[in-house]
Amino acid sequence: MIYRQLLACFLLILLPLSAKAFPPASPAGGNYLVLDGVDDHAVLDFETFGRPLPNGTEEFTVEAWIYPTTPPDNGNTLLTILHQQVHMLIVNDDFQPWLNEVANLLNIEPPKGDLILIMNAYIDGKFGLRLASPIPLAPNQWHHVAYQSNGDQTTMIVNDFVAIRPLADPLGHDNDPRALRPLDFVLGGFGKIIEVPGAANYVSFTGYIDEVRISTEARYDVEKKHFMPDGKFKNDAKTAALWHFDEPSGTREFSDASGNAYHLKGKNGARTSIPLAVEAEGKLTTTWGRLKQ
Repeated sequence: MIYRQLLACFLLILLPLSAKAFPPASPAGGNYLVLDGVDDHAVLDFETFGRPLPNGTEEFTVEAWIYPTTPPDNGNTLLTILHQQVHMLIVNDDFQPWLNEVANLLNIEPPKGDLILIMNAYIDGKFGLRLASPIPLAPNQWHHVAYQSNGDQTTMIVNDFVAIRPLADPLGHDNDPRALRPLDFVLGGFGKIIEVPGAANYVSFTGYIDEVRISTEARYDVEKKHFMPDGKFKNDAKTAALWHFDEPSGTREFSDASGNAYHLKGKNGARTSIPLAVEAEGKLTTTWGRLKQ
């Protein structure tokens, strides 16, 4: 009993000073995927599962909740959130000259910051990518990110920010012979550094990922405002793959809730975690109850 009393006194002092010491609660509730930024990743083996979206797909949405904690080391580093036909990457503002070139094409100021999100898609049967909009991110907080295609329109969404481009070639896969990237669908990276000669290095993402959904339709009406998801992503006839990551803490296999059996495998320690968030000083009772379990 005396040890519990001492721990409770310690928490009374510590928790109001640093709520960020504990992992964050997911906006969707439940558990989430934890990635250490070294070699953790989750994978769908290409030889077994192929691709959730076939080549030539014109209408789709790929989305997730992400919580980045660590910026890229340098301007040649690409943090890999998600990669296959669509990729989501984080760079910093030293990633030159690409950011300047894109900013000139889009007639915008080059983005600044340690975390800049790039979302893109490969083009079916061609060498190249759709034009992306680089979007700055704040570290150490959850962001809903989505990349969708609808006819001749490509849309990139971060929370309630929307960037629309009037380009949408059919979806394909990476045709760059220099890349040597695996064909697998991955979350968090490839488990190793992938070097692209003359370009950059793909490395692992550090942070948390939750609620990844791949859809065969453009989910979001960009004419509306405040369309951030509330709760868990829904499964319906347009859902190709969906991962909630609500398996018990420490689980390293993640079920596909779409019913299409795209079950992910965690590699090198990638696992689910039980959130232990301290949202305010008034939550101390809840936190103490979790610690005693």
